[in-house]
Amino acid sequence: MTVLDHRHHTSVPGWLPGATAPRTDPAPLLPDASPVRVLGTPALDTYDPAVLRELYRRLVVGRRYNQQATVLTKQGRLAVYPASTGQEACQVAAAMALGRADWLFPSYRDTLAVVSRGVDPLEALTLLRGNAHTGYDPRAVRTAPLCTPLATQAPHAVGLAHAARLGGEPLVALAMLGDGGTSEGDFHEALNFAAVLQAPVVFLVQNNGYAISVPLTRQSAAPTLAHKAVGYGMPGRLVDGNDAPAVHSVLTEAVERARAGGGPTLVEALTYRLEAHTNADDATRYREDDEVAAWRERDPVLLMERHLRAAGLLDDELVRAAAEEAEALAARMRAEFHTDAELDPMSLFAHVYAEPTQQLREQAAQLSAELAAERAAEAGVRHS
Repeated sequence: MTVLDHRHHTSVPGWLPGATAPRTDPAPLLPDASPVRVLGTPALDTYDPAVLRELYRRLVVGRRYNQQATVLTKQGRLAVYPASTGQEACQVAAAMALGRADWLFPSYRDTLAVVSRGVDPLEALTLLRGNAHTGYDPRAVRTAPLCTPLATQAPHAVGLAHAARLGGEPLVALAMLGDGGTSEGDFHEALNFAAVLQAPVVFLVQNNGYAISVPLTRQSAAPTLAHKAVGYGMPGRLVDGNDAPAVHSVLTEAVERARAGGGPTLVEALTYRLEAHTNADDATRYREDDEVAAWRERDPVLLMERHLRAAGLLDDELVRAAAEEAEALAARMRAEFHTDAELDPMSLFAHVYAEPTQQLREQAAQLSAELAAERAAEAGVRHS
């Protein structure tokens, strides 16, 4: 049944007296008691070695990308950068789980996922540099703009996926959120619509323990965030968010389930934000050093290298090649950000609406007049 089919399909609920239909069993929708893991388990032996090595390469490059962007922010060359340091496994696995025709709906902290999706690393930072609404063409790369308001991208993912299915396009949308996003109404509305419409959507919640300074215990009393799925009628999966192949495996399964018509899945990845929320945040005011140190022991990059070396799947040559690629990217970022980009203020009004509103046209006209007046004043000064 699609949204265009208005016929009512009803049955007597199983909990009413005399009903014959059984009550829906929630057990298949509930997450496992412990997070899915691959590293350090027999499952690693059955994983595609090429996928494991590619995950490692992207983790190493991604870590350096995060580090360099953070430095550029401290130097004032980036307006803001919400680092995903410590969450790189979720970022690269999300991008790798999608097909070329699928869509990614990132939050503001998911710049690395956007880069791993194939967007130019410098274009991905355009918004955070303050230069434009977004630095890439969303349609060309099948990636929505970085979303700063919490969870508003989740309903968009559902809408696009459902519309594509109605049009016969077999794509999947993956929406990325943080644990803080699950406290927003948009998140719950998106899950409800996705489940009712059986839309081909995957929701990835990166539970890094804090919504800025608010710990998860002050946001939700649920056993896990993955348990929220059952209330909407979709499966919930719990995965170790620092275990790159585990995240990749769970997301790949959820994506293919959605593509086959199985409906949406909510995936909770348990991870940790090693850096501050942004450059404007002082994480030492609400996190203990011992807590951060404990999570550094579960660094996703180090975990991956350690286990792949032990399994004989990683050698010095690949480690060196990944490190050199990472340093080359960092050098390119430093060189590009050394000079300020020349911007056209009128570009603010482009790509906002397909047909500009009256208010937008008025604002554009006002700014155009102000710019013209500035140029005339500067010309007068030069000729005086």
